[in-house]
This record gives sequence, C-alpha cells and structure tokens, in this order.
Amino acid sequence: MTRALKKIINLDYFLISSVAVLSFLGLLSIYSSKGVQFLERQAIFFALGILVFFFFAFFDWRAIKENSFLILGLYFIGIALLLGLLFFASPVRNVRRWYNLGPFLFAPAEFIKLALIIFLAKYFSVRHVEMYQIRHILVSGITVALPSFLIFRQPDLGSSLILIFLWIGILLISGIKLKHFLILCLVGILLSFLAWGFIMQDYQKERIISFMDPQFDPQGIGWGGTHARIAIGNGGFLGQGIGEGSQTQYGFLPEPHTDFIFAAIAEEMGFLTVSVLILAIGVFIGRISLFISKTKTNFPRLFAAGFLVIFISQAFINIGMNLGLLPIMGTPLPLVSYGGSNLIFTFAGLGIIENMRRSL
Repeated sequence: MTRALKKIINLDYFLISSVAVLSFLGLLSIYSSKGVQFLERQAIFFALGILVFFFFAFFDWRAIKENSFLILGLYFIGIALLLGLLFFASPVRNVRRWYNLGPFLFAPAEFIKLALIIFLAKYFSVRHVEMYQIRHILVSGITVALPSFLIFRQPDLGSSLILIFLWIGILLISGIKLKHFLILCLVGILLSFLAWGFIMQDYQKERIISFMDPQFDPQGIGWGGTHARIAIGNGGFLGQGIGEGSQTQYGFLPEPHTDFIFAAIAEEMGFLTVSVLILAIGVFIGRISLFISKTKTNFPRLFAAGFLVIFISQAFINIGMNLGLLPIMGTPLPLVSYGGSNLIFTFAGLGIIENMRRSL
C-alpha cells in the first residue's frame, strides 16, 4: 500500500461526512433559490475547496509553524488586502468587502481569519507559560484590533465580531487569568458604548433596534428577519418542497442563498432536514473538539481551537439571526451559504487540521 493511499484511508470520515452533508444541502438550496448559474459557480468553489483541502492535508503543517516570517507575511498580506479595498474594490450593495475577479468575488476578511488563527496559535504556543503577563494580551489584542477595525469599516459587523471571538477563545484556551478576563469584559462593554455613539452607522444601529423591537420598522430594516421567521414557520416537518417555498421563491426572503439560507432550507425542506443540518454541524464540532482534547502539542491545539471558534461563531450568528435570536449581521452559514472565499478558506483550515491529526 502506497504512502499516499494510507493517508487517504486515515482521513477522519466522520468529519468529512459532516462537511459533505452541509455542502450538499447548501448546493441544493442554492440551486432552488438562484438557479443553475449560481449552482455551477458554487460547484466550482466546492471543487477548488476540495483541492485546497487535499493540498493542506498532505502538506507538512510544521513548515507553517516553524516559519515565523511566513506567518507574519500572511498577516500583513491580509492587512494590505483589507486596506486595498478602500481604493481598488468596487462597491457591491454600497459596501466594499470584495475584490472583483471577473465572474467571482474575493473577500479578504476570510483570508485574514485564517492568517490570524495561524498567527495567534504561533504567538501563544511559545508563550503559554507567560500568560500572566498583560503585555502578551495587549500585543495579541492589537494584532486582532487592526483587521477587526478595517473589516468593521467596510462595513461588516459580523466578521469584525468573529475576529474578536477568535481572540477571546484562544486567550481562554491559552489560560488567561480570570482577573485579566474580567478586565477585558469591562473594556469590551465600554468600547461597545463608544462604538454605538461614535462609530456605528445608522443602519447598523437600526438593525439592533429592530431586533429588540420587531415593530420598529417591519417594512424596512426588519423585513429580512420577519420573513426569515415566516419562512421557517412555513416549512413544517417536511417542508414545502424544493422550488416551492413561497417566501424563498417570490422574493420575500432577501439573500436566500447567503444570509438567509437557513430559513430557505427550513421552508423548502422542513424541520427534518434542518435537524440533519444541525446534526452535521454537531458532528463537525464534535470531531474537531475531540482532536483538541487529545492533542497535547500547543500549536495544533490552539490552531484547531481557533478554527472551531470561527466556525461556531459563524454558524451561531447565522442561525441565530434567521431565528430572530440575534440582530441581522450578514454572516454566512459555513459550508452551506453561497460564496467561494468562505468555503475555500474553511477547506484550507480543515486540511491543516486533518494534517495535524494524522501526524501527531
């Protein structure tokens, strides 16, 4: 048996099965709501994602860990790409989040997420015994604050918050002192008030107000959340059928292939399929959590933990805003929502974790 064949046989097929289920449901819903053209594009993204997965699954992850210049380079490339959006990106729906690459769009926010996971895993893996020193919290916080602010100004509140969740998650895994954590919570509350008063745009405030008061503007800013809940309620146990969802097919549900794809799946495929989707997410989280609990090496443990924080944050925000439990923030459902950047960088992170799992 060849070495390459052994590597393929030793893949985590429980994890891969959960990825396949989530991706398949996403493709099916994208086809239903947007047609063949969007399905073909997402299929191309999926194929590229698989290639990226196998590349990183068979590439020696230690080459990344041991090259500090490469890690810093990835981080600063991400910052440069975010800054470049201010000058070179064409507005899409009045925001500058993507570079236009012909028929495709590239979102640097997804690149910086992976770059930051690598950076923070490296930074804290060699300083875990010094976590009592506040300077490490400050240095790491600054490295997260810069891209988070640039993403927030695009504007993209969801991705900005996800980077903050990543930082806090890795701090907790690394062993931050309770006193320092409580101080960070107080600082976070203070910054939230400052952001509300001086930084957040009116429509972002209106989304939060609409979440707290659904009757604030039901025909405007609250439209998407209201019809997402209606779509979910329409689905029942088995759904209205592929291509038959009234909210999804007749334009009542905005962005049914991205932000509100969970509601579209619930309406057309029903509670049974949503249960399968949630189960697949649970298996995905469980398999990576198992790897985190078993590995004793700092860098792989922190990398996997950071990747899992990103995944859980995105899934929680997307499903929460569809159910009306969170404000609308435009966060995709990973592996399900339409879009190449999020999908491909998710597969890249999965490939690195799979590489680590088989080599440790």
